[in-house]
Amino acid sequence: MSHKEPQVVVLPPDKEKIKKLWRVALILLAVTVVEFIIAFTLPHGAMKTFLFVFLTIVKAGYIVGEFMHLRYEVKVLFWAVLIPMIFVVWMLVAFVYEGMMIIPQ
Repeated sequence: MSHKEPQVVVLPPDKEKIKKLWRVALILLAVTVVEFIIAFTLPHGAMKTFLFVFLTIVKAGYIVGEFMHLRYEVKVLFWAVLIPMIFVVWMLVAFVYEGMMIIPQ
């Protein structure tokens, strides 16, 4: 009986995948920088909340598309994941808005 050790093969790095990963990171960084600019320049209000929710949905959709590889699947699967998340965020915003209407200021 001979026992063979498994062979480990080290592949060279894929330059295209590394370039794509950096592109994704820079896009997410750009959206985050826009969020920070909005956070520190706009006054509190509905427009600021709307922009944060919108940019959060954009970032979440991009992350789901790239890192969960749903961008390369059929579009129905992508939207089946993204639409419930949009409704959950919408529900949370509606609850906060309604809660602010009930509490006298």
